[in-house]
Amino acid sequence: MNDSLLDAPVRFAVVGCGVIGRLHAEVLAAEHGTALSVLVDTDPAAADVVADHVAGLFGKRPAVTTSLTEALARDDVDAVAVCVPSGAHAAVSVPVLESGRHLVVEKPLDVSVAAGRAVAEAAARHPGLVAAVISQHRFDPASVAVHDAVARGELGRVTSAVATVSWWRSQGYYDSGDWRGTWALDGGGALMNQGVHTVDLLLWFLGRPIDVVAHTALLAHERVEVEDTVAAILRFESGALATLHATTAAYPGLTVRLQVMGDAGSAVVDNDRLYYFHSAHRSTASAAGDAGVGPTRGVGGNGNQAAELLGTEETGRQVGGGPGTSAMFDPHHRQYRDILEAIRAGRAPGVTVADALLALATVQAVYESARTGAPVLIADVLEGRVVPAPEPPRRPAEVS
Repeated sequence: MNDSLLDAPVRFAVVGCGVIGRLHAEVLAAEHGTALSVLVDTDPAAADVVADHVAGLFGKRPAVTTSLTEALARDDVDAVAVCVPSGAHAAVSVPVLESGRHLVVEKPLDVSVAAGRAVAEAAARHPGLVAAVISQHRFDPASVAVHDAVARGELGRVTSAVATVSWWRSQGYYDSGDWRGTWALDGGGALMNQGVHTVDLLLWFLGRPIDVVAHTALLAHERVEVEDTVAAILRFESGALATLHATTAAYPGLTVRLQVMGDAGSAVVDNDRLYYFHSAHRSTASAAGDAGVGPTRGVGGNGNQAAELLGTEETGRQVGGGPGTSAMFDPHHRQYRDILEAIRAGRAPGVTVADALLALATVQAVYESARTGAPVLIADVLEGRVVPAPEPPRRPAEVS
């Protein structure tokens, strides 16, 4: 490929013009190396709203269509961002790959492992295409710092982790769309929808999970098929254990917090910032000194080495607990830069379909364990030996 083609912007279609589709449209229109060619939505009014919004921000209005086939027939579409409800991700993603376009799928990959495998198989048939799944918090400086520290052995043997997503969603949130809170299109509740990013980070830090035991419940909402609260314990190939908690019933909404503990150090990421880091392999004299890290005295009174680990690099903006906020722009922007570099270099993206499929299988294993009351091997779900069956989460009165 010549240099002029390498320098040309990668032209995108965005399929799905809800809240998250609007965010993708903003990022793609703003990014120097990308261009937004067309918006696709079965509701033309929704696409028009986003098109007008983008035009108002950036001066150029993308085309609008209700037809994916029409969008894929255009000669100004190199890649497609899939932002439809989760249960329709594979149905859009497979035709995109078969058309020869690069693919970006919003989380999760889909709502079933079988559908996710269909995307993986299509990607395997087209090895020259980049197929990425959004997990933007892998690109937060705090997440990168912890992942790299674990890889360097700075925490010693990682022994355990605690991951919690403590958010609030009103009843109005679930009532705002027919697909919200359904197994068919949302694929689950607090864990699948809100917590899948944290599941992905947990696996990125700790490695491959073996099995899970879990409980789910619907405690603070009505007219919802899925859970608003989940608690699980995961066991990893390394021997590490982790607790995983996600809820949309934590009024008024707290932070996402991920603690990773080892026999030579520990790290805490809170609200996408490196709140605490301490390693026996580093000097204990350093303390957090910039606004991007936590307090100068850390957990258990040990010196907080977060500033030393991050240096002067910013830790990223805080996220207020939901898509469509301006605070989410930077993480998506960072991941799109990685995707753009992958397309230019012909390499794998930072978050692959295989990564997303493992996270999806882990979430589905949690649901299956909650349904059966027994431990579930994640490999059994991933390889199709166990096919999770959706079941409404139990309310307190139903628990014996």
